[in-house]
Amino acid sequence: MDGTMTTVQTRESVVRAIEELGIVAVIRIRDPRRLRSVIDAIAAGGVKVMEVTMTVPDAVAMIAEIAPTLPLDFLFGAGTVLDADTARAVIDAGARFVVAPVFRPEVMDVCHERGVPVCPGCFSPTEILEAHDRGADLVKVFPATALGPQFIKDIRAPMPQLKLMPTGGVTLDNAGDWIRAGAVAVGVGSALLEAAAIDEGRFGVITANAKRIVASVTSVRKKA
Repeated sequence: MDGTMTTVQTRESVVRAIEELGIVAVIRIRDPRRLRSVIDAIAAGGVKVMEVTMTVPDAVAMIAEIAPTLPLDFLFGAGTVLDADTARAVIDAGARFVVAPVFRPEVMDVCHERGVPVCPGCFSPTEILEAHDRGADLVKVFPATALGPQFIKDIRAPMPQLKLMPTGGVTLDNAGDWIRAGAVAVGVGSALLEAAAIDEGRFGVITANAKRIVASVTSVRKKA
């Protein structure tokens, strides 16, 4: 997989692409040397939006190394961004979007100053609306494990303007259920990126997982 990311993308175009693709792979791995292989495996399965979390060793350096080599239709972002300095660092490294597990206004401010979309993590309806009103491009509903797709449907009934991306509790087979409930995209980590398969170099498993989750989302959207 090769190519060069040269096109300047606006916040709006990046968000639109995330919505259209509908799946964000959350890459949280132990060995950064396997990052490129993981990315290639995910891409081979049809997932072209991915975030590298700051829990990956040398994550910022890895983003800087890999981001310029990706094809134009890829969106490469950074996750688990908890403070303004880290937001600046990942954007400088080439992250096209920023995701956080919590709602930190200072992180949002840095991203918007730099023209990069940001997806803060929120849990309660009040927190979700506050993040939206503060300018969140998408809102990461996290951890969604304890909530289920019905929560997304219930939140959007009175507030259809919200763009929600549940993360946690999303599996290869239920991803479509979250989309059907009103999520604009889903974030998926461990269900997609099986740690044992990665450690053993069985990247075909990751590709097969990616194909399954793409099929789950696509089948729902075709029926909509």
